[in-house]
Amino acid sequence: MVYLNYNNLDAETQQRLLSSSKEDMDHQFGKQLKTYAKEHHLDYDVLLDEEATRNLYNYQYIFNI
Repeated sequence: MVYLNYNNLDAETQQRLLSSSKEDMDHQFGKQLKTYAKEHHLDYDVLLDEEATRNLYNYQYIFNI
């Protein structure tokens, strides 16, 4: 098995995972993030990008070769 983190993945895989993470974060925490963005005068899309990226760095990717 090979253990990788988000930085070690190729750009295409990173983009696909980021897109998936954005959807997950929007589904799970969308209301909370929108409220936070509104209260602090932030752009929701930028906030969602930051949270989705932060979410990806919490995982360790394991590949069986």
